[in-house]
Amino acid sequence: MTAKPYINPYLGGTFLGVVLFLAFLLTGGGLGASGAVNRVQVAVLDGIAPAHVDRVPYFADLAGGDRNALDDPSIWMLAGTLLGGLISGLAFGRVRPEIRRGPNVSNATRLVAAFVGGAIMGYGARLARGCTSGQALSGGAVLSVGSWAFMLAVFAGGYLLAHSVRRLWN
Repeated sequence: MTAKPYINPYLGGTFLGVVLFLAFLLTGGGLGASGAVNRVQVAVLDGIAPAHVDRVPYFADLAGGDRNALDDPSIWMLAGTLLGGLISGLAFGRVRPEIRRGPNVSNATRLVAAFVGGAIMGYGARLARGCTSGQALSGGAVLSVGSWAFMLAVFAGGYLLAHSVRRLWN
């Protein structure tokens, strides 16, 4: 099966706006993935070391005592994101194992760079109390000054960093 073209970006943006509105309407919160991923991590930790979870206030707020870290609307949003991405990929013929890289990069280097970049992004998302989708989409939609400043910093940082890593893709 050949890959079908991507959705028109204006139509995709409109759909994303509708989904964001529905997220606010149905859950009282916007979109974002880092909070749900954090809850999954705390739930796993609670299964392995519940006494530790009860001792650490950050973890205890999510899963201490009789609380279930997975009892939150963000978990459903995360599951829907994964399932929706899979359905979209299947529908448009884009599900296949691959490592996308430039001609001057080995597969191992690309995987290490992706892992390190993901770890830095994950740490930054927890430090900033939200991932880019939560900060930019949800925070930007409610006109949060911090979210707008964050997104300007993300774009500026990405633009400045792109120059130094561009050689890996050319």
